[in-house]
Amino acid sequence: MVNSTSEELILVNREPDGVAYVTINRPKSLNSLTRQMMTDLARAFKSLDADGSVRVIILCGFGRAFCSGVDLTSAEDVFKGDVKDVESDPVAQMERCKKPIIGAINGFAVTAGFEIALACDILVASKDAKFMDTHARFGIFPSWGLSQKLSRIIGPNRAREVSMTAMPILAEQAEKWGLVNHVVEGNELLKKARQLALAIIKNNQDLVLRYKAVINDGFKQDLAHALALEKERAHEYYDGMSKEQFKKMQEFITGRSSKKPSSKL
Repeated sequence: MVNSTSEELILVNREPDGVAYVTINRPKSLNSLTRQMMTDLARAFKSLDADGSVRVIILCGFGRAFCSGVDLTSAEDVFKGDVKDVESDPVAQMERCKKPIIGAINGFAVTAGFEIALACDILVASKDAKFMDTHARFGIFPSWGLSQKLSRIIGPNRAREVSMTAMPILAEQAEKWGLVNHVVEGNELLKKARQLALAIIKNNQDLVLRYKAVINDGFKQDLAHALALEKERAHEYYDGMSKEQFKKMQEFITGRSSKKPSSKL
């Protein structure tokens, strides 16, 4: 089933296996975002989060770019709007989304597009991917998290260089710095993203959601508080399990461990 909004500039495709695709579809403008596209992107993630048939979301851009940022021809309309309105804020909706989000980054991920990439849980990049922060170049103040998230991923010194020089991070460097999980050939990008999505779907979906939440929530705290959070949620999880659920867990583990290891390498 395909749903489209904003003259098909944001495409949503739900697959029967539980994978949903969100595609930014404005290739002639390198997938730059208008105000309406931002609202539609936010609504897409909110809708997919509420859809029980969706297990994992893959976000990508159509054409030569992932997202080249905000369409600066409508900058005033975008930046003077209600930036605190989470209903029309795609990054806020991605951060609220309980489902795992895999970003498939092809070509440019620039400024707002970079921030949208940083809101994903896992990033796969094509070899021609380029991440750029041009806030300082164009006099735009970051409001979707780039000034805070990037330093926590690649370190403050590297983040300062990236943001204050507006120089690109190429895919290979992004992988070395831990910004992206995998770098692949362009024609393998969605295949790799889907491979990761299907690997996630094979696992206990309740625990997948809980695991994403505890990692993301704990990362916002210092280690001592994060460890306490993990302990608290673990006790809550086990206290909520019935005897039947414990029995099924034991049977599953016993069944898996009794299988002979594959002779295949």
